[in-house]
Amino acid sequence: MKRNSNILLLLVCLVLAGCAVNPVTGKRQLSLISPEQEVQLGTTNYLPSQQSQGGIYYLDPTLTQYVQHIGHKLAKQSDRPELPYEFVILNNSVPNAWALPGGKIAINRGLLLELNDESQLAAVLGHEIVHAAARHGANKMTQSMIMGTGVQLVSIAAERQGMGDWVTTGANIGASLIQTKYGRDQELESDHYGMTYMSQAGYDPYGAVKLQETFLRLSANRQTNWLEGLFASHPPSSERLKANRTYAAQLPQGFIGYDTYQARIAQLKRDAPAYKAYDIGVKALQNKNASAALKQANAAIKIQPQEGLFHELKGRALQVQQKNKAALAAYDLAIQYNPNYFSHFLSRALLHKAMGNTAGAKKDLARSNQLLPTHIAKYAEGELALANNDKKTALQLFSAVGKADTPIGKSARRQMAKLELSTHPDKYIKAKLTRSPRGELVVAAENHSEVDVKEISIVIINTNIKTKQSIEKLVKIPNIVKAQQRSAMFGTGLKVPGAAGSLYAKVIAARML
Repeated sequence: MKRNSNILLLLVCLVLAGCAVNPVTGKRQLSLISPEQEVQLGTTNYLPSQQSQGGIYYLDPTLTQYVQHIGHKLAKQSDRPELPYEFVILNNSVPNAWALPGGKIAINRGLLLELNDESQLAAVLGHEIVHAAARHGANKMTQSMIMGTGVQLVSIAAERQGMGDWVTTGANIGASLIQTKYGRDQELESDHYGMTYMSQAGYDPYGAVKLQETFLRLSANRQTNWLEGLFASHPPSSERLKANRTYAAQLPQGFIGYDTYQARIAQLKRDAPAYKAYDIGVKALQNKNASAALKQANAAIKIQPQEGLFHELKGRALQVQQKNKAALAAYDLAIQYNPNYFSHFLSRALLHKAMGNTAGAKKDLARSNQLLPTHIAKYAEGELALANNDKKTALQLFSAVGKADTPIGKSARRQMAKLELSTHPDKYIKAKLTRSPRGELVVAAENHSEVDVKEISIVIINTNIKTKQSIEKLVKIPNIVKAQQRSAMFGTGLKVPGAAGSLYAKVIAARML
């Protein structure tokens, strides 16, 4: 009861300490993240988030400048114009847009093709600016913190003056914020004040109405790319549409910009068939159809030869077909056209590694990890270190990857067991003692590793110094204990009167099968 009271008191203190004013609405809200931390959070995760979602769209710099110009014009009208706003176009076909805390905003190439005019683009950007200005991302993070345990809250509270370890998970935090599904009130709030910013910047607020009409229709049709993109975090609703219509009627009409917008996205529209072919090719390769993937990659390159994504897809398809020299040439072109995207370097690094070019692999893996640290790159670096007999470095790299609950994480844990099983068997093999109904001491061997083991040696030790009977026996288990097997029971041959509470078992040796 006392412990629960302490946790409740801690929660009350945190709530009182974390009360803040929503800069947009003026309402009080709970926030355990300071404005300074909020800006740092967005800055830290902005580049990793871009890299993890296709990288920057680079083929039409004037389009990027156009989006940035509109974004900054709207940001000047916001309730937090002092934020370090940034706007980028991501090279991603999924219709989506997002805002990280601190005003770091992105819109996907795929969404730009779905908009009709500049007022609709202003509606999208204005909506995201409100999410940043109203601290919606920070508010969502605070809610997640409150749902944690008292111990977690203490840790968070202790680190409020610095960013601390709890925000050093890189792209993971960025991804969680981008994928956050905003609540009803936050979406209505962002629509309303976004329209205010639009109107103050001279745009027609009915752009937001038309946008919601389109979104609601597409949502009803259950279009997959929308459901996995914008609608995942910004669900449309008839309530939002009605609210937008009502508010738009109260605002002055403004600039729509159909011709201007259509002229700006002209290259995107010309290249749209190429990106469609690319997306089809990616799915074909995922389905292990390298020939179909190569065909689509070549079709995309014929339309737009300067897109690095198309050349990387071609290289991956050729590599599956074991045409390594041609694949390497394709990766070289991908990097030539876009030297700032991690995936191009990672693909070439893995090919260099497969071809025995260790120096080339190391160089490309370093650049890939510099742009976006990934488990697959670190695992490959671990394998290279192991091949060079640098077991210490290899173990460090595998340990970092092994924390992930993924197939490559499982592979890393297997490598760790291979390196450490002979010297630290008790790290992977656990032994527990019980007493059978007949009074015999039974040991339960638990294999927590990802490898099958054999020849397990266990020492049974008596920890009760008051007991006259001194038990210390070596038990060897000849049976194979499979990876992750937790119920291997073996007799020890020892008879123990009473409970076995003063005895414990220590694993001193084990071999990998």
